[in-house]
Amino acid sequence: MARVVIDVMLKSEILDPQGKAVHGALDRLGYAGVVDVRQGKRFEIELDGVLDDARLADIHRLAESLLSNPVIEDYRVHVETVHVEDGVDV
Repeated sequence: MARVVIDVMLKSEILDPQGKAVHGALDRLGYAGVVDVRQGKRFEIELDGVLDDARLADIHRLAESLLSNPVIEDYRVHVETVHVEDGVDV
């Protein structure tokens, strides 16, 4: 079993109003020293079987065509190792 994580973020040149709102709230709550906040999305996809290059290429296509808007967002795919003992993820 493999877990693939896709992080989707607005491109740096795109205004992030939600990140700006969180940044303002941090200032008001006394969290000093925070220079910027960007908000994004995280998708975790669990796959059965072996994660080979072809399946990883499919995940990249999925991320680009369904999970992100390539005009305004960038995405990053990384694989997490999942160990299963007695039917429970560890």
